[in-house]
Amino acid sequence: MRGIGMAVVAAAVALAGSAQAKTVAVTADRLLDPQTGRYVEKPVVLITDGRVTEVRSQGDFRADEVVNLPGVTLLPGLIDMHVHLTSVAEIGGYNYLEYSDAFWPVVATKHAKDTLEAGFTTVRNVGSEQYADVGLREAIDGGYVPGPRIVTAAYPISATGGHCDSTFFPPSMDEKSPYLADSPDQARSAVRRLKKYGAQVIKVCATGGVFSRGVSVGAQQLSYEELKAIADEAHMAGMKVAAHAHGAEGIKAAIRAGIDTIEHVSLVDDEGIKLAKARGTYFSMDIYNTDYTQAEGKKNGVLEANLAKDREVADVQRENFRKSLKAGVKQVFGTDAGIYPHGQNAKQFAVMVRYGATPLQAIQAATTTAAEALGQTGQVGRIAPGAWGDLVGVKGDPLSDVTVLERPVVVVKGGEVVKRAD
Repeated sequence: MRGIGMAVVAAAVALAGSAQAKTVAVTADRLLDPQTGRYVEKPVVLITDGRVTEVRSQGDFRADEVVNLPGVTLLPGLIDMHVHLTSVAEIGGYNYLEYSDAFWPVVATKHAKDTLEAGFTTVRNVGSEQYADVGLREAIDGGYVPGPRIVTAAYPISATGGHCDSTFFPPSMDEKSPYLADSPDQARSAVRRLKKYGAQVIKVCATGGVFSRGVSVGAQQLSYEELKAIADEAHMAGMKVAAHAHGAEGIKAAIRAGIDTIEHVSLVDDEGIKLAKARGTYFSMDIYNTDYTQAEGKKNGVLEANLAKDREVADVQRENFRKSLKAGVKQVFGTDAGIYPHGQNAKQFAVMVRYGATPLQAIQAATTTAAEALGQTGQVGRIAPGAWGDLVGVKGDPLSDVTVLERPVVVVKGGEVVKRAD
């Protein structure tokens, strides 16, 4: 009898919850389906309990709230696959030492709001300290602060002295990352500890980087065996892996190891492009941010040695974006926001188009392809039944002028309007 009674209570609770579910209807002039590249004219999007239930042409419908958007084109909420919400672009070099450890997670709340209001309703945060991105995700999901859906990496995994280790201090200070891996066993252990403390994706630094010290950009820093241990351990736990990799050999080692997305990909060679195409590896190429770093980096305190490395790879990376796109490598939209100010993410669309992408390809990189790379197809990146009710609205035709995405007039997350510029 007790079991029957509990079942009745559970059914009553479920019925009460469904009775209280709110339906929001969003109408606009048209809607772009990035998967097909086609427009739906005069659409209505019905969102119940945060998820899309129906998309069709306008007519009779029932809703608790109606959001009318005349003159607006709707797209799915955008996805940035490479951000650092706890980083401040205007604080470069050693200038960050002027701030307390607690400063960074506080300013991250502003960055999250700026990113959301820029139309990016989902982001992948690939590296922060003190698990700040995990805490930020928890605060956003709990409704305490506004922000996008965040897939969190927490700390990146690095070789000792590698790009994601602490390389700016003398030995007397003994500064180092807590997630160093100098063997396959250490690499596996790092993945397990990161998952334990809230990582949802693993970030690994396979090569040198632009904004680290003492190594060249392209130098490989983790062996194939270490990279494979990370990929295997993460995949066994149901997690994806992103590899920071500028240099050609490190890129190829990461692809062969089974890593899912390669970040930056600046100095990829023809063999690396063929490998990525054959294995279905995604490239995440941040081809906008050099415009900002070269214009503002010195003023922000970025060291000249780092700016020189930035100049060294900029044009090569952009041409390799063109080449890999033409070869059919799957591209996702990743900007490295935090290297430039948060909220300007959409400026990368125009650079992608300048270097060979069609506007639709650029939009797909930030919607359907990004969702696929996240393992969230059907959840984000589309406006379709079952997906989150995440929408961005613009004035104009993004397939004719992709820069309209830099000026969203409305942003909806989970059926809630979080920005509207009337």
